[in-house]
Parts: sequence; C-alpha cells; structure tokens
Amino acid sequence: LAMPKLTIIARVSDGLPLAASMEDDKYHRDLDVYKNQAKRIFKQLSSTSPARLSIESGSEIFHYIIGSGVCYLVLTERAYPKRLAFNYLEELQKEFNLLYATEVDMATRPYAFIKFDAFIQKTKKLYVDTRAQRNVNKLNEDLADVQKIMMTNIQDVLGRGERLDSVMKHSGKLRDGAREYAKQAKHLNTQMLLRKYGPVVLIIIIIIAVMYWRFR
Repeated sequence: LAMPKLTIIARVSDGLPLAASMEDDKYHRDLDVYKNQAKRIFKQLSSTSPARLSIESGSEIFHYIIGSGVCYLVLTERAYPKRLAFNYLEELQKEFNLLYATEVDMATRPYAFIKFDAFIQKTKKLYVDTRAQRNVNKLNEDLADVQKIMMTNIQDVLGRGERLDSVMKHSGKLRDGAREYAKQAKHLNTQMLLRKYGPVVLIIIIIIAVMYWRFR
C-alpha cells in the first residue's frame, strides 16, 4: 500500500524530535535510512525555510509542513497522492497544536510528546486507502494550492549541508535561469526563422497583392 510510512514531528529551532509514529516491525529496518535523512532535514530547517515542501528520495517522497515553530513530516511512496499527504499533515498539525502548543518550547528531551503517536496511528488509518470515499472527495478538491508546493531532491537538500532556505533560493535561481534561457532561445529561434523565410513570405505577399490588383 502506498500509505504514509513514517511520520515525525520536530521542533524547527533545533531539530529536536517531539513525536513520531511507531512502524510495524516488517518496515522498521527498511526505514532506518529514511529516518536518518529525516533527522538531517530537521537539522537544516530554520525560521525562513519553506512552509511546505516535498523532497524526493529514491522511490519515496518526504512531505512536510511547518507551523508555529514545529515541522510535521511524512514519508510516502511516489504513488501516494500529494494532496492526501498534506491533508494528513494538516490534521496532525491541528491536533498537536491544540494539545501541546504551549509546551513545545519547554521540551528538553527527544520525543517528549510520544503519547501523540496514538492520534498519529488513528489518523494514518484514515489515509491508508486512497480509494475510500473520504479520500476521493479530498482528491477532487481544488489542487491549485498543492501544485504550487515546491519539489526538490534529497541530494540537493543534504549534499551541500546548506540550510533549506538557501537550497531553495539556489534552486529558484536555477529555475529562473533556465526559464530565461528558454525564453531567449525561443526568441533567437523566431529571429532565425524570420531571417530564413521572411524574404520568401514577403515576395509571396507582394505577388499575391499584384495579382489581386491586376485581376480584380
């Protein structure tokens, strides 16, 4: 099943894990690599990091949202709908904020709110079956806001050891540069076509005009 496989909630200021889901034993070893990647992602967060982001990692994708100094992260397979992943995180954010908003800054040990796992497990069950009517209805909602969420690659995030906001700024500059290059290439291509075929088209237009005036 392309379900939420791993869920971790962490404090943005220092990456301290606050709560997490308890995985089935059959997934535990397979997820160790992704757990380490998640920890490194948390360490690179800052107050200026993107509020929502998707990060590709092999056959899986991390999705996260940040709110009130807390990051809610889930790992899913590529086939799992992005819309449902972010809906899932929003439900966790709403409940966690309701229960622990005033206690987050005072937490000093990892997984201080591990009891929240019960709510994570209960909520995760609602998102296992993407064909359930509840989830189908969510998928039919407006996708515009989800499509705007940026996507990056785990190598880009972890490879250079930069803060996530710096990585995304760099990625944004690359995209802008590529867009500008494509625009210039299109303009140059148009100019070349005009130079190549412009005179021929002009002669044809003149011939048609002359014939029109002569035989009308």
